[in-house]
Amino acid sequence: LDLDDAPNLPRQPDAAGADYTQDFFGKPAYLTVSGQLGGETHACALGDVYTFGPTFRAENSQTTRHLAEFNMVEPEMAFADLNAAMENAEAMLQSAVRHVLENCAEDVAFFNQFYDKTLETRLRKLVDRPFVRCSYRDAVSYLQEEIAKDPSKWQFPEVVFGTDLATEHERWLAETKFDSAVFVYDYPAQIKAFYMRDNDADGGETVNAMDLLVPGVGELVGGSQREERMDVLLEKMAENRLDPEDYWWYLDLRRFGSVPHSGYGLGFERLVCYVTGIDNIREAIAFPRYPGSAEF
Repeated sequence: LDLDDAPNLPRQPDAAGADYTQDFFGKPAYLTVSGQLGGETHACALGDVYTFGPTFRAENSQTTRHLAEFNMVEPEMAFADLNAAMENAEAMLQSAVRHVLENCAEDVAFFNQFYDKTLETRLRKLVDRPFVRCSYRDAVSYLQEEIAKDPSKWQFPEVVFGTDLATEHERWLAETKFDSAVFVYDYPAQIKAFYMRDNDADGGETVNAMDLLVPGVGELVGGSQREERMDVLLEKMAENRLDPEDYWWYLDLRRFGSVPHSGYGLGFERLVCYVTGIDNIREAIAFPRYPGSAEF
């Protein structure tokens, strides 16, 4: 469809909108923020898989941590629960950082000298220490207690159950409260995606989801155990006003038998920022694209 010729776009018979049957794919099509749903199909067939490629986000985020197009490493693992996903993410990140320390010592020394004087110490601490695990409820309690001391120090002082934690909250947990990489898990269902598995212990108020927070960056990894129960998944899709017909292939993974499976996504450019000490993610990618700019 030629969007530059909007007045002459082919219309649906009821004039409710454009007739996408005449478009390139014959239906509406969009860029994806994740290859996860496709990854699940491969994991359920092959076992443990991963994808590594570009992802896209349309949020108008003008921050040093966000891009409109970036690269994501997304493992997906069959016969794995949330604990297995956290263990895998911890082992993977420690292995990657250890490799950098052992094979790129001159580069680490350079960045340590000119970008972040604490970089090498921080990287070695991540490799040598087990990651902390903290439930979302406990994280909220810790933040409420700290913010109450002086709310004026915080850009977002209102933190309650159901709050989507901001970068300042994430960094305080990782850098001040724990001085460590920390998994925050069991998030409220209301702020997470429909495909995340409901926690049976609280009747689905929370889901089996986790974020990995690291000093200097904040969130580096996000993941969950996927909802493998067909009836529960259909209920959650209805709550989110999603048409099951659009997801028939995804539902087939449950309709004909499924297994517990989990996965996560690691933003590659955020990892580059973390291991180099670079502050702005736009400097960690060859061709940065962000809201208002697609120069390359």
